[in-house]
Amino acid sequence: MSQDYSPEDIKYMKEALQQARLAYKHGEVPIGCVIVYEGRIIGRGYNRRNTDKCTLSHAEITAIKRASKEMGDWRLEECTMYVTLEPCQMCAGAIVQARIPTVYAGASSPKAGCAGSVLDILTNNEFNHQVEYEQGLLEKECSDLLKKFFVELRVRNKEEKMLKREDT
Repeated sequence: MSQDYSPEDIKYMKEALQQARLAYKHGEVPIGCVIVYEGRIIGRGYNRRNTDKCTLSHAEITAIKRASKEMGDWRLEECTMYVTLEPCQMCAGAIVQARIPTVYAGASSPKAGCAGSVLDILTNNEFNHQVEYEQGLLEKECSDLLKKFFVELRVRNKEEKMLKREDT
């Protein structure tokens, strides 16, 4: 998008990118998220599905859990979420349920995104809560990290396949 972002928005998306790099370091799809309340990060998370062997271990879900614990409430009505990839259907639903009013995302997710790419759960008027959603904040950095991960993953998978053939 062609929006001018505030220095604070850029700062917090860089924090989300740091979380994504932690996921990358652990061999996970590099997605990171932070939740901010009154200028302070109250929830952080990164993708850990393979590490935890759990479908629910998405960056947004972890950040929501931590922010809710910090706030002492499931409602995160005065918080802002920064996430490096457009949320999936599970995470978009959790964002709506947590009443998070604003979400900034980096890269789009054309095959799984539920903030406009495949579905639009965040701004659906049929729900009791709608989210202000802005995509494109540090989009290149977020997208480049994901692309790098998947290029390396394809190379690793190809090498492993070749080694298996050699062993048989």
